[in-house]
Amino acid sequence: MSPAERARKLTSGKPVAVAVAVGLAIGVLFSLAAGGEEDGYEVRAVFDNGSFVIPGEDVKIGGVVVGEISDVDLTEDNKAAVVLRIDDPAFLPFREDAQCQIRLQSLIGEQYIDCVPTRPRKEGEPQKPELAMIEEGRGEGQYLLPVDNNVTPVGEDLLRNINRMPQREGLRLIVNELGAGLAGNGDRLREAVRRANPALKEFDGFVKVLAEQDRLLGNLIDESDRVLASWVDRREETAEFIDQAGATASAAAARGDDLERNWERFPGFLRELTPTAERFTALADQMTPALNSLDRNHEAINSMVANTGPFFSAATPALVSLGDFGNEARKLFPAIRPLIGDLDRLGRPLRPASDDLAKLFGSFDDTGGIEELMQLIYFYTGTVNGVDAMGHYVRTGLIVNGPCLSRTQFASNCGSTLRDGQQVKAAGPVTREELKQAFPERAVAGIDLDDPEIEPLLDYFLGSGVMGGKR
Repeated sequence: MSPAERARKLTSGKPVAVAVAVGLAIGVLFSLAAGGEEDGYEVRAVFDNGSFVIPGEDVKIGGVVVGEISDVDLTEDNKAAVVLRIDDPAFLPFREDAQCQIRLQSLIGEQYIDCVPTRPRKEGEPQKPELAMIEEGRGEGQYLLPVDNNVTPVGEDLLRNINRMPQREGLRLIVNELGAGLAGNGDRLREAVRRANPALKEFDGFVKVLAEQDRLLGNLIDESDRVLASWVDRREETAEFIDQAGATASAAAARGDDLERNWERFPGFLRELTPTAERFTALADQMTPALNSLDRNHEAINSMVANTGPFFSAATPALVSLGDFGNEARKLFPAIRPLIGDLDRLGRPLRPASDDLAKLFGSFDDTGGIEELMQLIYFYTGTVNGVDAMGHYVRTGLIVNGPCLSRTQFASNCGSTLRDGQQVKAAGPVTREELKQAFPERAVAGIDLDDPEIEPLLDYFLGSGVMGGKR
């Protein structure tokens, strides 16, 4: 059986199907009679069912008439294509998220098209693209609004007619006859039913969102139980918080103008804060490796911090003593400040001499002058010294009880040894008579050489007498 014959069989004796066919036919006749005017902006809206929709009926947006139905056509997949001519440019253009639905205008079955040119969007969200224009073929020059965007609700008059005879019997026959055909088109039927009821479509989306968020909702309920339990335990604090919040709100209301000015300045503050926040971000990025290193060594750091307690306890007496010293120094330093000033004034004239001495000693050090001076002292001392069987002695000094001056007779080996090994024989000890002959005035450094009390002491020092029983 061909599709045409099956359609004739299904529609025979069925008032609803006949009404649909008659409506489409009337729409086509009105379209032909209109002469195909193409004035204005035309939208080709596709619906699953366009029964009782005829050209000339209103097209409304938000309850305002903005145009009319200019044509009713049938698509290749047996959908109703309703051409809407929009005359008010304030509602143009239609975009890809536009939506239209067929609504009942009166109880006698008149219908109109209610449209939304575009959906509301959030601030900053870009607009959807405009509807695509049909370039060629049926509907050329019109803007296509696909069937997925449109809604075809079941009219209230049709629902009421179902309960009447003979429509009730006709519906029963249609259901019986179309059962086999609908069984193979379940998906398409489900889509048609969903598009027929906008509330069902929105509710289906709501259920889908709930299904995706069921885990979060379950966690929310569990956490809410725990929060409410803690809240009950601290309800007195909550009541106090509400009281304080009331007082805070009253104070804020009294300073409403100041708060309003603060909020007016807040965007500028945020703009000025942005560079600082960016620097903090860069600082945080640079500090991350250091913080990670500290985290890896946190045990050693904690141990060090714990050990600093005994260290500071032991250091406390020293710090106290240092504080006492500081108190004393606070008294001492003002007292020695004049002395420091005197030393400063003394040091300024000595600075040139110090520079000269520094250069002299530096020259001595660089040229080996210290070593040469020590050799001079060593060789000069060896030259003027005398030597005998007991050892060396100094000729030019007065050595009490010296090895050469304490004897009464001259020793042949009491002489001076020069550097080359040559010996010079000593002249021997000086007697008191020789000393008197050398000083005719009989006085040496104010000492009378003829004084009886001086003679024993003089003999002792000349090595020719004894003093105190010792030579």
